[in-house]
Amino acid sequence: MANLETTYLGLKLRNPIIVGSSGLTSTQIQVKRIEEAGAGAVVLKSIFEEEILKEFEKTIDTHIEGHHNYEYYDYFDYKIKEQNLARYTKLIWDLKQEVKIPIIASINAVSSQEWASFAQKFEEAGADALEINAFILPTRLNKTSEEIEKMYFDIIDSVLNYVSIPVALKVGPYFSNLSTIIEKFSKTGIKGIVLFNRTYNPDIDIDELKLTPSKIFSSDWEYLLPLRWVALMSGRIKTDISASTGIHSANEVIKMLLAGAKTTQIVSAIYRQGLSLIPNIIRDLENWMEAKNFSSIDDFRGMLNNSKVSDPAFLERVQFMKYFGDREDIL
Repeated sequence: MANLETTYLGLKLRNPIIVGSSGLTSTQIQVKRIEEAGAGAVVLKSIFEEEILKEFEKTIDTHIEGHHNYEYYDYFDYKIKEQNLARYTKLIWDLKQEVKIPIIASINAVSSQEWASFAQKFEEAGADALEINAFILPTRLNKTSEEIEKMYFDIIDSVLNYVSIPVALKVGPYFSNLSTIIEKFSKTGIKGIVLFNRTYNPDIDIDELKLTPSKIFSSDWEYLLPLRWVALMSGRIKTDISASTGIHSANEVIKMLLAGAKTTQIVSAIYRQGLSLIPNIIRDLENWMEAKNFSSIDDFRGMLNNSKVSDPAFLERVQFMKYFGDREDIL
C-alpha cells in the first residue's frame, strides 16, 4: 500500500490533506469528525482581529453611549479580547485531549504587537503550530509597496518573538514582485508559506444597482494560480509550501504535490461534498501512486517544479502563443 505520510512545519502528518481555516474547523465536534474522515491536520477557524474590533465598537455603541470616561473603553476592550481569547484557547486545549492529528491555530491579523501575544496563549494551550493569515489588499494610495510589505514582516517578527512552535504565513498573490517577497518571507524564520489566501471579491447587482457578495466557494479551476507559484518557488526556497484554493479532488492534490507542495488545504469542496470527500481523495491518491509505482509521496514530490522540468520557462509564460493563435475554426 502506498505510504501517504508527509511532514509539514516539522510535524508528522499521516497524509498531505489539511482542512483549512473555516467554519468547518470551529468546534470540537467538527474537528473530531474531520479526524475520523482521515485528514492529516486541521487549521482552526481564524480568530479575526477585525471581528473583535467590530464587536468592541458595537458594545461601545450599546452600553456606554453618552459616557466620556475612557476607562469604559479600556474595560470593554480588555473584556472582549479576553473572552474571545479564552474561547479559542479552550477549544485548542479540549482538542488536544481528544484528537491525535496536528492542531494548527490561526490568527487573521493586520497589526502586530498585541495580536502576537495571542499566539503565545495558543502555544500554551497546546497548539502544534500557528498559521498567520495576514493578507493585506494593497489599496492605499498613501502607502508604497515597501511600506505595505513591511507590515507583513512586522507581524512575522512580533509573532516569532512570542512563540517557539512552528509558524506558517498565509498570503495572497498581490505583491509587486511575488517571487522575491516569497523568498524574503522564507528567510524570516517561519517554517511554512501557504499559497494562496482566497480573497473575498464583491460583485455588482445591475438590477438593484448595488454591491453584493460574490461566490463564497472556490471553483475547481482556481487551483491553477497556486499551482504555478508552488511549482515556481518550491525548488527555490527551503521553507515548506502548503497549497490552497481550488483543490476539489485527488487530481488537484496530486498536481500540487508534483509541483512541490508539502501539503494541500481544502475547504470549499468539503462544504459542497461533505467529509466523505476526504477518504475519497485518499483512496484516489493511493490508487494513482500504485499505478505509477510510487511507494511514497517523496518519490514524486516536486518532480515538476521549476528546478526539475526540462523547460522551466513554461511555468513563467503568461501569454498565449500556439494554443489559440491559429484557431480560425472557433470564430
